[in-house]
Amino acid sequence: MGKNLYQKVWSDHLVGTLENGQFQVFVALHLIHEVTSPQAFGMLKDKGLKVAYPKRTFATVDHIIPTDDQSRPFSDPMAERMMEVLSEATESHGIEFFQPNTGSQGIVHVVGPELGLTQPGMTICCGDSHTSTHGAFGCIALGIGTSQVRDVLASQTLAMDPLKVRRIEVTGRLAQGVTAKDVTLHIIRTLGVNGGVGYAYEYAGPVIDAMTMEERMTVCNMSIEGGARCGYINPDATTFEFLRGRERVPNGVDFDAAVARWRSYASDADAEYDDVVVIDGSAIEPTVTWGVTPGQAISIGERIPNPALVEGLDQELMEDALRYMQLDSEAPIAGTQIDVAFIGSCTNGRLSDFKAVAAAIQGHRVADHVRAIAVPGSEKVDADARALGLDQIFEEAGFDWRKPGCSMCLAMNPDKLVGDEICASSSNRNFMGRQGSSSGRTLLMSPIMVAAAAVKGQVADARVVFDLEDAQ
Repeated sequence: MGKNLYQKVWSDHLVGTLENGQFQVFVALHLIHEVTSPQAFGMLKDKGLKVAYPKRTFATVDHIIPTDDQSRPFSDPMAERMMEVLSEATESHGIEFFQPNTGSQGIVHVVGPELGLTQPGMTICCGDSHTSTHGAFGCIALGIGTSQVRDVLASQTLAMDPLKVRRIEVTGRLAQGVTAKDVTLHIIRTLGVNGGVGYAYEYAGPVIDAMTMEERMTVCNMSIEGGARCGYINPDATTFEFLRGRERVPNGVDFDAAVARWRSYASDADAEYDDVVVIDGSAIEPTVTWGVTPGQAISIGERIPNPALVEGLDQELMEDALRYMQLDSEAPIAGTQIDVAFIGSCTNGRLSDFKAVAAAIQGHRVADHVRAIAVPGSEKVDADARALGLDQIFEEAGFDWRKPGCSMCLAMNPDKLVGDEICASSSNRNFMGRQGSSSGRTLLMSPIMVAAAAVKGQVADARVVFDLEDAQ
């Protein structure tokens, strides 16, 4: 009987069984940032412990760093203190730290893949929910809490139970103007925000196979929003070509040997799964959230659902969401006015995201009442975008081109919503207060849809706004 990738990676990294019945798993790569690691380093210090494998841990700063003025000290004393603690801890323990202005700083889930630290067959941990991003390379990548960050620093292992595996096959072919972000929002909408609890998601099928690595990262990034512990895609020629020549990837004959090993991790043709779901990719349309979870989403041509048509807790949750969002049931989502447009985050802050939007917005202008910002996911993305003149295209269209960071994805830096502003966002979460205001509202969508909303001043179909082929 064949094995799936999850089973193969698990088997290769299994250390043993703990007294409590859990399994001890070796962590091949540990990524840390300034928010969840300072406390973990403090715990090590209290116990007089050292980092077990410092060369397997890499640090960056992303959550709290400003995206306008990154000069030190930061204006926020807490942010400055986090930066100081991380700097001191990494230096003390011999951990490589991708600091600002080194060319390698950026969002942790952007810099890991672009440097080639992320490789097929790895177990990867980071004190961040969206570590599942790295699963695009054929990894088991897990977001962990601060106490688990401490454990990995101290032992390079993690205590956990094995997951079930659900294979999600996306068939057919995506229509023009439909993106990887639409695919992942559609999956979450279909299976629910708790549908993946206890599972690892294996994404497969013709639509996934045809995606670039950056598109695959977008899909895996939001696995956690569907309740899954992680999500992955089997490594293939697209994966290997992306990794070829990366700074931390073997080269020459060593690269060929690595590819042979990486290829072996792909799920066997006769692998078994705990569940299989098939989704028609040709039926997916540009998708927008209307509520306060990524699962509360509809296609651009649909109307906001009516709570009266469901029962029990679902009805209560829908009513609460509509009340918070100040939206009416059965109203079209298209035409919803926005105040802010944000393109960036670990979900959609990569070069291909900005290239796609730049190609569309030339000749267009952001609506006068909209505040629009574009935030590259890393210094490398920023440099590459500037070399292509993308920053100028965005600025000429009315966007503010910022420095790398998590920015408006979350409320840990100066980029925040004010009052009940409503934001068209390419990020991953639309929770209440997520973007910095207790009454701020978030509509998740793809970068090209954010650009369309910015230009029109309201939620709009990018296929129509930018005259894309197959527009309906």
